[in-house]
Amino acid sequence: MLTRRHFIQTTTALFSASISSPLLADTWPTDAQKAAWDAQVTPPGYDPATSNPWGLHPRFLPQRVLAKDGLVPGDIHVDAVARYLYHIEEGGTAMRYGVAIARGKLYEPGTYTIKRKVEWPHWKPTQNMIKRDPELYADSADGVEPGPANALGSRALYLFVGNRDTYLRIHGTPQPRSIGGRASSGCVRMVMAHINDLYPNVEIGSTAFLYSAEDSVTPRS
Repeated sequence: MLTRRHFIQTTTALFSASISSPLLADTWPTDAQKAAWDAQVTPPGYDPATSNPWGLHPRFLPQRVLAKDGLVPGDIHVDAVARYLYHIEEGGTAMRYGVAIARGKLYEPGTYTIKRKVEWPHWKPTQNMIKRDPELYADSADGVEPGPANALGSRALYLFVGNRDTYLRIHGTPQPRSIGGRASSGCVRMVMAHINDLYPNVEIGSTAFLYSAEDSVTPRS
């Protein structure tokens, strides 16, 4: 099992998401529609470090922190204990974002490759999701069109193992108050305004490390 092993050092005391299957749709939003939705999910006067209409704990707001030596720029590390996602930058820093992870045993630690990125994606629950939670997902069995109410939100990063789509995503969520908790059916959730900032900085082929949710936390300063 992949463990976090203190992969980030910060100057603070501390160091969730739904599974989706591809939906082949005939319709996609226009650039104008995507821009309008982006404006809708971005707070007025948005400042990543301070804007917080979602009522998040302040530690879940985006922050630039120091990264442990030797980490590869461009990679993503998800600390499932503290509910942080780190995007490693050049020069020994990382951008840190608050996330939500999956409920119970639905969270899947591992090493993944990001092989697809989509702005305002479609979403369709898997058959396992429908079987497990029919009251939540049966009405969406035929798929959901893009938009602010879509479970994948404004952006999605698709996680693969080799050429196999795991149906795990790092994605925006229309439920931002879930950030910091265990709320999803497998994926890693982010505030839509936050993943909109992250998205253009993530390259296809980057590695995403999802660390164990049971690993203990030993803060470093």
